[in-house]
Amino acid sequence: MPKRILSGVVVSSNSNKTIIVNVTRRVKHKLYKKIIRQSNKYHAHDENNKFNVGDTVSIVESKPISKLKKWKVLYSNGETS
Repeated sequence: MPKRILSGVVVSSNSNKTIIVNVTRRVKHKLYKKIIRQSNKYHAHDENNKFNVGDTVSIVESKPISKLKKWKVLYSNGETS
């Protein structure tokens, strides 16, 4: 089964080796048929603490690292991590 890859913006990088990424997606409302934005926050593993608030990153699914972390940072704006 392929791993999911999501793209989003870093909203918090206060924790050691952890960033919080806000992923926004656009979906059509079932009843009103209007395009709306939905967002989720994911805790992602950042091994070198090199990403800061406002960076656009891609994250990939991984095995559970801790209670909340099940994602790893893949790259940011062309950089590989």
